[in-house]
Amino acid sequence: MALVVQKFGGTSVGTIERIQHVARWALDSQARGNDIVLVVSAMSGETNRLVELAKQIHPMPDSHEYDLLIASGEQVAVGLVTLAINTEAEKRGSLKKGQLAAKGLLGYQVGIFTDNIFSKARIQGIDTTRLKSLISNQIIPVIAGFQGVDSESNITTLGRGGSDTSAVAIAAALKADDCEIYTDVDGVYTTDPRLCREARKMSRISYEEMMELASLGAKVLQIRSVELAAKYRLPLHVRSSFNPVEGTRVVSQELLGGQMEQVVVAGVAADGAQVKLTLQNITDGPGVVAQIFGALSRASIVVDVIVQDIPSNGMLTISFTVGRSDHLKARQVLDELKAKTFSSLRIAEESDLAKVSVVGVGMQHHPGVASKMFQLLADADINIKLITTSEIKISCLIAAEKTKQAVECLHRGFDLNRAD
Repeated sequence: MALVVQKFGGTSVGTIERIQHVARWALDSQARGNDIVLVVSAMSGETNRLVELAKQIHPMPDSHEYDLLIASGEQVAVGLVTLAINTEAEKRGSLKKGQLAAKGLLGYQVGIFTDNIFSKARIQGIDTTRLKSLISNQIIPVIAGFQGVDSESNITTLGRGGSDTSAVAIAAALKADDCEIYTDVDGVYTTDPRLCREARKMSRISYEEMMELASLGAKVLQIRSVELAAKYRLPLHVRSSFNPVEGTRVVSQELLGGQMEQVVVAGVAADGAQVKLTLQNITDGPGVVAQIFGALSRASIVVDVIVQDIPSNGMLTISFTVGRSDHLKARQVLDELKAKTFSSLRIAEESDLAKVSVVGVGMQHHPGVASKMFQLLADADINIKLITTSEIKISCLIAAEKTKQAVECLHRGFDLNRAD
């Protein structure tokens, strides 16, 4: 008997019909001899609706009340999925009077404890006592993803895609045998199929490659969920809730075996929600850069590509990118720094930008990947604005209108359209 945590995303529970499908799926999995734990997201589009309501009141909602609001979508989904499982079990005649096939639980009812960074909370611990009791009685726990509770009993949320992290954290805490992430696609592709028709599903990918792809714009998994899975060596299986085929296994590099020497680039990612901020006329001196990025960090703003020019006449110029969702908050932090500390600071912005990246563990053993990428973009008449690299990824900032063209030329140029 295996203990399997199954996470269903918003599209998988987007309608009553799909919720009933999830109920049948969970009960069928249990009937095959598995212990099942479900983690569910809000119904498709619900969180966006709640966010837009909040933004009609405040352009940058970021508080306990905001988390309380957007966490409510998962509460609705949990109630409906649990009701559907119990109703389906009754139809099958597998329940005696007064019994339950499933029990719905919110984050605080499980005991998912987080810090108090609202909207981007991090899980600090999970109390598995109640879950283990339900599992031992063959009752399926149906848990609200995306949410937890802080030390003052405030509802917190884990950031967009946080239900993935909820599922992986619960699976790790329970020492589950497998964690299945059900989405509207049947696995992880070499790039976004919406941008490149030649995108190919991968049967396996390393934790490291998946982390990079997730951080660079691939929306299949939240990066924090992959980090947790890698830390606990927890098997992840990304698959479709609409198609029972084998999906993509996210595994350690060791399990990929000899493929490491063969695959140079595993995938191409694109993120079209980038804003470049350029800070000019900064007096050079020790600690200046730390002061700027320290203020951004304290505001929980994730900064990506950073370029610092060589000082000229004692003045610095620094450019960096942030996601569009953090743009207004970043600008607020910089305006406060200008008012309090850097009176001569000039701030320039450039939006309508995208980041395209190539990712592959094999890149660290093969020279020439960067030059090939730059040449492919040049041949497609695509100008590069900023570049950042690591051992297993190269990212270029380009005009957003060129995103599809860039993805297609890189995907083809690195032979990702070829079958395994």
